Amino acid sequence: MRKRDHNVLTNAASLLICGLLAGVVVAAAAFPAVAMSGLAAKAGAETFGALPTELTVARSPQISYLLASDGKTPLATMYDENRKDVKLKDISPLMQKAIIAAEDHDFYKHNGVDLNGVARAFVNNQAGASRQGASTLTMQYVRLAISYSATHPADVVAATEDTSARKLREMRYALQIDKELSKDEILERYLNIAAFGNGAYGIYAASQVYFGKLPSKLDIQESALLAGMVKAPTAFDPTTPGGYPQAVDRRDYVIDNMVLTGAITQAEADQAKKIKLQVKDKRTPNGCVATNQRTWGFFCDYFYRWWMQQETFGSTSYDRERRLKSGGYTITTTLDVQAQKGADSAVRRGIKNAESYKAARMVAAIEPGTGRVRAIAVNRNFKIDDPKNPQNKIATDPKKAKKNIRGNYPNTVNPLVTGGGGITGYQAGSTFKMFAMVAALEKGIPLSYTINSQPFFRSEYVIQPGPAACPGTHFYCPKNASASMTGVHNMWSAFGKSVNTYFIPLQQQVGAENVVKVAQRLGITFRAPKDAEFAATKEAAHDWGAFSLGVSQTTPLELANAYATLAADGKYCEPIPVQEIRGPDGDKLDIANPHCEQRFSTEVARAAVDAARCPVGDRSSTSKCTGATAGNVRGIVKAPVAGKSGTTDSDKTSALVAMTKQYAVAGIMADPDWPQTNQKMGHDVPNGINPAVYQTLRDAMKGKDRKDFTPPSGKIILGDQRSIPDVKCQTIDAAKSRLRGAGFDPVVSTSKVPSSCPKDTAAGTSPDGRTIKGGVVTIEVSSGGGTPPSGDATPPGGVTPTRPGRPRG
Repeated sequence: MRKRDHNVLTNAASLLICGLLAGVVVAAAAFPAVAMSGLAAKAGAETFGALPTELTVARSPQISYLLASDGKTPLATMYDENRKDVKLKDISPLMQKAIIAAEDHDFYKHNGVDLNGVARAFVNNQAGASRQGASTLTMQYVRLAISYSATHPADVVAATEDTSARKLREMRYALQIDKELSKDEILERYLNIAAFGNGAYGIYAASQVYFGKLPSKLDIQESALLAGMVKAPTAFDPTTPGGYPQAVDRRDYVIDNMVLTGAITQAEADQAKKIKLQVKDKRTPNGCVATNQRTWGFFCDYFYRWWMQQETFGSTSYDRERRLKSGGYTITTTLDVQAQKGADSAVRRGIKNAESYKAARMVAAIEPGTGRVRAIAVNRNFKIDDPKNPQNKIATDPKKAKKNIRGNYPNTVNPLVTGGGGITGYQAGSTFKMFAMVAALEKGIPLSYTINSQPFFRSEYVIQPGPAACPGTHFYCPKNASASMTGVHNMWSAFGKSVNTYFIPLQQQVGAENVVKVAQRLGITFRAPKDAEFAATKEAAHDWGAFSLGVSQTTPLELANAYATLAADGKYCEPIPVQEIRGPDGDKLDIANPHCEQRFSTEVARAAVDAARCPVGDRSSTSKCTGATAGNVRGIVKAPVAGKSGTTDSDKTSALVAMTKQYAVAGIMADPDWPQTNQKMGHDVPNGINPAVYQTLRDAMKGKDRKDFTPPSGKIILGDQRSIPDVKCQTIDAAKSRLRGAGFDPVVSTSKVPSSCPKDTAAGTSPDGRTIKGGVVTIEVSSGGGTPPSGDATPPGGVTPTRPGRPRG
């Protein structure tokens, strides 16, 4: 609005009179005995003239709003003071007139200081009647503005204490403010800064708390009530038994004054006073413990922890929190309502009683190519357990149980899914085999690379003697989950069946330190002290023999993002919980932009995903899948999928990753209170981890396009193919020597096949045409007395079809 014109003589007269009267009136209020002395008047005028005229007004604290990714669904509100500034045009004219009737009848007539009011206050105070301060709306605004602009607690006290200095300062500033701003601008600022009690600051919050409506919708009696409260919000609190009758009386007093000021007619006043006062007393929820949906607290908490790490919002944690809770931001988060609701239902489905909460079913969903976190869910309540009336059960850890320490179920505010705050993560088992595969692909080892996987593998990794060591040695000796895994495998079949004795030899070949480095590049952090020690140096990581079997700790969010990087053709994006942040003026901040970089070649990523389609029952035109540990995922999600399951020793944890091009969902099931739990964590059972993951992904994908993964191409599939020498009818030793000399890894079949070659000589090889350089070639042993069976043609990929008497590939 345009600033009002002021008459120079009027302003000068106001300054002179205010200077004289200020000294007298303030002295009269504080020291009645000396109020009439000329010394008081002279001192007041001199002091008044020496006061500064520039008032620095800081923006009052504003509430920040968190919305879901649709930009409409409320997620949470955060504030120190529940306030949201609104324009005067968005405030009911009745409310504007009510505050003038309650506080300052002559608001539109005076120049910031009501000279008549000052005089009345002087006479009234001298007569010994109730004290009057003659504060105009402008002076009240000045007082509040000084308080909010204070940088030290003492300044706040000085802005509100009942002293002559404070009164003089308010008058001086009020005159200046009245020159610089229009009356409507002053009124707007006052209505946005005033306190209305019950945690409501400003007219927007007040209308929401007491009446559940926008300030533009306030009627006469509602406006009168709110206008009457600013004088004494506690005394006139309509939500308390003692304050209710006083609030009604005060409301009616304001309504009568609205008649006096001409705001309403007497008939309108009479009708308004007949309305029974009803207030909602609904305080605006504050913080992550009061999200719009109770299950969204864990996502909200992840956002809060992310915000507190951003130096953009301040150099200290105190500054960042103040910015969040008083900056008036509108924050559109990445929470996908559809995906989040699916995750919330999935992690709780199948849980029949409180005992089932011991196992935390944790799920995180992230968007490949942006890092936007779409859902975070766990079968817990985001709630601080009341120590006076605790709901949480005694901890499952026997040591804690002996001390009657309670666990974190069913209530907790710990970041179980995302890590931090003492949560270091959980073992994710064979999902880590992905990192060994990616390291091998980067080294030029193709998907068709074969290894003769035996029931156990004697590695070169030195460990303490024990169950994990080969009998009588100190060498790490991993075993497979079942005997059926024995045989020649390539990456497709080894990943699909989760063959331990394929991936540890592969890790040993490419170097464990390189596998660890791949995990780090994919976003895996090592929070646990022992894990961090291994990952700290190349030398330490080189000896991390069991790394590819998922013995280090991670979180569902990190695991989901690692796989999402591969789904995005090797583009890594930092996980981020926001997609737009706007300040109180509507300005957009660029901190919400995704932070991504290409960390892996497109072909390596596509090859890794191609093999990852096998475990979840999917395949591409190039995949050579045989076996799946979670083969029903493809049929449930009904979209092209990739992923991997994982289990640790004694089933202390279980994990599954399943992803499409749009979502990567990772779930881990564990006992956060006791990692060495004696509870077995299930996979594809009603309360296991698999349903929690694939149901989340299924629900997230409803209504979404079915996008296929792009298969890999070139040498990364078949590698450097070489012709296999003909060793038919040679002795086994001679055949092995010739194959080894040609650059292959020969193994001898444990069964025999009919052949025209002499018994116990080489009947042929599998494959028998071409295969990758350095790959495994199986020597078939002749049983004699026959002719070689037909159908020896080697298919693309160098692996022959499975048939009786041959190792499965």
